[in-house]
Amino acid sequence: MAEYWHKNPERVEAINKYLESQPEAEVILYGEIAEMDFVNAGKGSSDVKNTLKRLGVDPDTLRRIAVAAYEAEINVAAHSRGGKMTSMIFDDMIHIIYEDEGPGIADIEQAMTPGFSTADDLVREMGFGAGQGLPNIKKNADALHIQSEAGCPTTVDIITYFA
Repeated sequence: MAEYWHKNPERVEAINKYLESQPEAEVILYGEIAEMDFVNAGKGSSDVKNTLKRLGVDPDTLRRIAVAAYEAEINVAAHSRGGKMTSMIFDDMIHIIYEDEGPGIADIEQAMTPGFSTADDLVREMGFGAGQGLPNIKKNADALHIQSEAGCPTTVDIITYFA
């Protein structure tokens, strides 16, 4: 299984500490993502945004989280056979995990290249598939972890700190 990691250099210590301790989240949100369902894709990221807004997360951080979450959710709808989203909210951060039902990413490094896309014509006609999803997630998250390979499910972890 291929693996990709990006960690914000300013947050490496906090990210590693969190990953080692795996504390219990204060709030957990779940969402299902259906294959090619662009009517409902984005609902999970919208629920996360609204919850964090009610919890008082600052607008700039809220925007970063919403962008990363939406991009990941659209990727699951557009490129897989569906999946699920689990959002774990802590007092200082959020960890969102996307698990899809395949078909996997053949070359994660190539998929991280801005403009690279495997989207089909239907997805492109709907205005998606420009190859900016994974680069936008990386840009807006403090940590991005991808585990995948061709023919297998993909797991994407996104970690963002509130301050």
